[in-house]
Amino acid sequence: MCLAVPGKVLSIDRNSTPFMGIVDFAGVKKQVCMELIPEVREGEYVVVHVGFALNTVDEQDALETLNMLREIGELDKDTGN
Repeated sequence: MCLAVPGKVLSIDRNSTPFMGIVDFAGVKKQVCMELIPEVREGEYVVVHVGFALNTVDEQDALETLNMLREIGELDKDTGN
């Protein structure tokens, strides 16, 4: 089963093609494609599926989702992809 996971955007490289960013998923940092949401800013939360940021999400919603994933043990797996 695939899972879309929220994470916090730490940095963005708008000069890369495709444009990429580093996203923190509860301590796990991954490089993520940001092409689908070009308006994204550092510090925002995004929902990521298979390495692509799909949309931004409210911080409270992101943290609630991360807490639920932690409770069911999903954050122990390959988070973010």
